[in-house]
Amino acid sequence: MVLRTWDFSETSQTVALFSRGHGLIRGLAKGSRREKSNFSGGFEVGTLGEFIAIVRPTQELANITGWDLQRVFWPVRRDLDAHRVALYAVDILRHAITDQDPHPRLFESALGLLGSLGAAAERGGVLLRFQWDLLVETGVQPRLDGEGLEERGRAFGFRPDGSGLEPDPGPEGPGGVWRVRADTIGLLRRLAAGDAVPMGPEASGSVDRANRLLAAYLRQVLGQDLPTREVLFGPERALGGRPGVDGGGAGAGRRS
Repeated sequence: MVLRTWDFSETSQTVALFSRGHGLIRGLAKGSRREKSNFSGGFEVGTLGEFIAIVRPTQELANITGWDLQRVFWPVRRDLDAHRVALYAVDILRHAITDQDPHPRLFESALGLLGSLGAAAERGGVLLRFQWDLLVETGVQPRLDGEGLEERGRAFGFRPDGSGLEPDPGPEGPGGVWRVRADTIGLLRRLAAGDAVPMGPEASGSVDRANRLLAAYLRQVLGQDLPTREVLFGPERALGGRPGVDGGGAGAGRRS
C-alpha cells in the first residue's frame, strides 16, 4: 500500500510502502519515473500492489527494484470526501508505525477502509474502526474505565494521556481533561469489545463525534497535528487550550 512518494531525481522516486508481512518499508525506486521501467502502473498514494525490495540493515532506504500495481481504489480519485478520508488514513499510518514492524491486522483494516470508501454512508464507521484498530495495534489505545464513575451520567472526563476516565468535570472543569459525552464513550467501548460500528443516518452524529475524539487523541499521541486531520475535520477543530467537542475546539462547556 503506497503511503507517500517523493521525487528523488528526474527519473527516480523515494516511496513509503506499508506491507502486510514486513510493515513499513521506505525505499528508493531508481528509474520509476521513466516511461519504460520495472514499475508497472507507477506509484500513487492509496493504491495497492506487489513490490520487490532489497533491505540492508546498514542502509536507511531499501532498494525498490520492482512494482506491480494491482488495485486502484476509484472512489478515492472520484469523490473529494473519500479522497480526504484516504489521505488522512495513510498519513497517520506513516507517522504511527515504525519501519519493518509488521502489523497484518492493521494492514487488513486499512485495506478494508480503502475498499469501503465508495459507500458514503459507511465512511464514518469504517474510519472509526480503522482509527481504533491503529491505536490498539500500536499499543496506545485509551483506557475507557476509571475510578468513581457515574455510568448514568451525561458526560465523562477524558484524559488525553490515555490514563482513563474521570467523573464529569462540568463546564468549568480543570484544563487537561476533555469533557466527552457518555454515548461517545459507549460507542468506543463497543469498538473495544469487537462489536460492529453502527451505520446509517441515525448513528452518524455519535460516529462523527467519536471519530473527532480519536483524531484529537492521535494528535496527542503523535505529538503533532497532521495537516490531513484539519482538512478532514475542519480548522475549527484545531487543538488548543481546553478541548470541548471530540477533543477539538476550545469551547468551554461543550461536550464530544
